Amino acid sequence: MATQLINQKGISNFLKRLTMLCAAVILGTVPLAADADDVLLGTGAAGDFSYFAGRAICRILNQSPGELNCRLIPASDDLHNLTNLNGGSLDLALLDSRLLNDAMTRNGQFMFLDIRYDNLGALLPLYELPILLVARGDAGIAGLSDLKGKRINIGIARTKVRDAVDFIMTAKGWTKRDFTLIQELPASQSQDKMAFCHSAVDAMVHIGVHPDSAFQQLIDLCAAVPVDMDDADISRAINGNPAVSTISIPPATYPGLEKPVASFGTTILLVASGSLDDETAMAIMAALEKHQGSLQSIHPALGQFSVKPADAPDIGLSLHPGAAAYFSTQGK
Repeated sequence: MATQLINQKGISNFLKRLTMLCAAVILGTVPLAADADDVLLGTGAAGDFSYFAGRAICRILNQSPGELNCRLIPASDDLHNLTNLNGGSLDLALLDSRLLNDAMTRNGQFMFLDIRYDNLGALLPLYELPILLVARGDAGIAGLSDLKGKRINIGIARTKVRDAVDFIMTAKGWTKRDFTLIQELPASQSQDKMAFCHSAVDAMVHIGVHPDSAFQQLIDLCAAVPVDMDDADISRAINGNPAVSTISIPPATYPGLEKPVASFGTTILLVASGSLDDETAMAIMAALEKHQGSLQSIHPALGQFSVKPADAPDIGLSLHPGAAAYFSTQGK
């Protein structure tokens, strides 16, 4: 009788343990919902400046009083971030002004897409992204007009480099026939830089914030020089495109750079999904304004960052209602 009771008790304990184990397995395989205050921020791939800036923003939000919990979601494709932000899968994203302008006006790669990017709202411009023309020191390229007839790399289609080269060539009225050699090398695995350093091309476009360690390497290892683009045709093209603006690389940014280098570029904006509630957007704005000094100090490219309503480029993207409400309460 005692043995029977012991066996029954053992079976009962085994069944209880089995039930608990099954429950644990089921819970472990079902994804838990994110906290209501989680803020998902889309950036560029790990290692680029967008990712670096996004980490700084998340650090500020996570250290601020309140319930914000910022998490970084890196991606290698800006269009991926834009689409997920518009769909509400991301709450925030760092996006390029030219990409946004094309999406809002259905130009460029968005011309034939049946997608309306109307679930977006701007918060703040974060930093400028200069487009710099780079030449070999022995190529005889002192200014933009000297580029004609040279060997150049134009990058591959649907990239920022190709868009920048197309912008320059359209402004100048140039075609591929105006150059001795056209290469279409990508930046991946430094293919464009290798061709430049091995004298396979005379010039290329470099896109990045300054100072930039990658550009410093081109100077040190390949005798690269920045080319001034103070040009009337470029100025007219910039004035006709709200997504780009003039940018000057200050002297002493790199050793031997004794005077400013005229360039142009786009603006990287912090954009919110229209699905982000106004209260959370206002909390984000308040945290960034309170800590804008620390954000300005982490890199010269962020040195001009400020929480102001009039600094964003006019690209057809309205302020997020939460950002507009925040500026209103602050009397801005």
